[in-house]
Amino acid sequence: MQNTRKVISILVDNKPNTLARISSLVGRRNYNIETITASETHMPGVTLITLVVTDSDPDILEQIVAHIEKLEVVREVHVMDNNGGLYRELLLLKVLVDKKARTSLVEIAEVFRARIIDLSKSSMIIELTGEPSKIDGFMDLMSDYELVEVCRTGVTGMSRGL
Repeated sequence: MQNTRKVISILVDNKPNTLARISSLVGRRNYNIETITASETHMPGVTLITLVVTDSDPDILEQIVAHIEKLEVVREVHVMDNNGGLYRELLLLKVLVDKKARTSLVEIAEVFRARIIDLSKSSMIIELTGEPSKIDGFMDLMSDYELVEVCRTGVTGMSRGL
């Protein structure tokens, strides 16, 4: 059976220990959380948690969703459709540069529509937002350079339409 990534969107009341309870619930069923993000929404006191999990068994995923839905702080749970959703991730990357590397990194950044947000004689910080596959492709190219620090936010997403 082939593993696929699933994005689970969870609206919750913003209460202490909610994130820990949800991640523990997923882990107890032997699912790996690849990324997890949480942020306030436009509704006061409501947080959106986005999980990306590796789906090796659809039956277990259904069980996980059912258990999450039972938590009193949970308002809604959606397993997002891979084709019906918009997904984004933010990358901040610090890389060592010399004059030659600086020029090539600027060119690569332009191709990916990344932004150079800090520049010194010895380093550069690049910001890139996009689909996870775009971030992965950019990181593949960056493997030829001396990376100092890499920070990825994890995936966040929204379903298309209403």
